[in-house]
Amino acid sequence: MNRRVARIKAIQSLYQVEMTGVSSEEAITTVLNEGEEKTPFLHSIVNGTLEHLEEIDQLLEGALQNWSISRVSRVDRAILRIATYEMKWLDDIPINVSINEAIDLAKGFNGEEEPGKFVNGVLSKLAKSL
Repeated sequence: MNRRVARIKAIQSLYQVEMTGVSSEEAITTVLNEGEEKTPFLHSIVNGTLEHLEEIDQLLEGALQNWSISRVSRVDRAILRIATYEMKWLDDIPINVSINEAIDLAKGFNGEEEPGKFVNGVLSKLAKSL
């Protein structure tokens, strides 16, 4: 599983954790297709995001203008949280890669340009403060 697919699975896992309250391990297992296995990267971004969720949400609140994190759709919230985790805690991924991946994922999940622009604006502002 490449990193793009792992990010997609991570978004689905975080969405599931938020909606149903299942454990991260159960959520990850549920989103895997037959024959797919958990990768260290998938495990890292799901569990790392959940482990640092409070700090991530505080960082995002600071980057959101006239919005609160609770007003952001669950899918976009998961995308923003994963990207924030990558930008702050994963040194092997350049910040611009995390932002570009998040923009592409927002467009893919939402099927429109607008969410990509929103994600870009929030993460670009956040990147300046990191």
